[in-house]
Amino acid sequence: MHSEFELITRFFTPDPPGAEAGVTLGVGDDCTLLAPTAGQRLAVSVDTSVAGTHFPEEAPAVAVGHRALAVSLSDLAAMGARARWCLMSLTLPAADDGPWLGEFARGFHELCDATGTALVGGDVTRGELAIGVTVMGEVPPEQALTRSGARPGDLLAVTGSLGGGAGGLALWQQGERDTGHPLLTRYLHPLPRLEAGLALRGLASAAIDISDGLLADLGHILDCSGVGAELVPEALPLAEGLTAALGEERALAAGLHGGDDYELLVALPPERLDEARERLAAFGLPLTQVGRVAEAPGVRGVAAGAERGWQHFQGGGVP
Repeated sequence: MHSEFELITRFFTPDPPGAEAGVTLGVGDDCTLLAPTAGQRLAVSVDTSVAGTHFPEEAPAVAVGHRALAVSLSDLAAMGARARWCLMSLTLPAADDGPWLGEFARGFHELCDATGTALVGGDVTRGELAIGVTVMGEVPPEQALTRSGARPGDLLAVTGSLGGGAGGLALWQQGERDTGHPLLTRYLHPLPRLEAGLALRGLASAAIDISDGLLADLGHILDCSGVGAELVPEALPLAEGLTAALGEERALAAGLHGGDDYELLVALPPERLDEARERLAAFGLPLTQVGRVAEAPGVRGVAAGAERGWQHFQGGGVP
């Protein structure tokens, strides 16, 4: 049995990132000391992932580590922020230094490396399995993408494809364990759209990441911007294999209501759509128009009273 300090040293103390990463004091002291880039605004977000609620308890450890960081980085992507640093708080049932923790750490560190995010501190404690991740990024003044800038006449568009997270969860619940299946990959290893967030600076008037479902997260933009929307459900870009796995009706429902996609939903003026598509095409990511911002409140084009997606205190979680 190892102490929490030994676990931190073994699994969560990377090589010191150094001054070039803006870290003047990293893991191992009471606080980390960071040096944000001069003239930049600091963007900060925190997410908690709880076993059995946000991911299956028997999910591969490497996927749990990846997802815990990815869902927080997705918030930075939605703000158009460049990822810089993260803090991670890990609650474990026991101080096990076996293969599970090693694989969890591998998934976490690999995404840190891929996104240029330095792990600069955190905590390990005992309890039911849960991971809290705080991410910090930078964005130039007046360039942050927010939920409150959508205006009537703006187009609504999404990056990538929708429904893959919900489709992957459905397959997992049916007993599918082939982690190479494209839908399970979407669910277990979501990709935060950091490059897209940076590319959409100066073009999008509002943005949000799709974590709780398209309709739920569209609702946040509409509420913050004081507008409504006209949605075209048949225009939704559904994930590869989703219709084959779920059938047309359930696939469309997954695209509208399913969470865990971590794509970006943006509002942008019509004259900026082509440029936005060109910027995203440079790294192979499509941008699909799915509707338009309207002046009258509410969402037209979907059934009245449609559920607005995942809400933490309504409904069950992951079985």
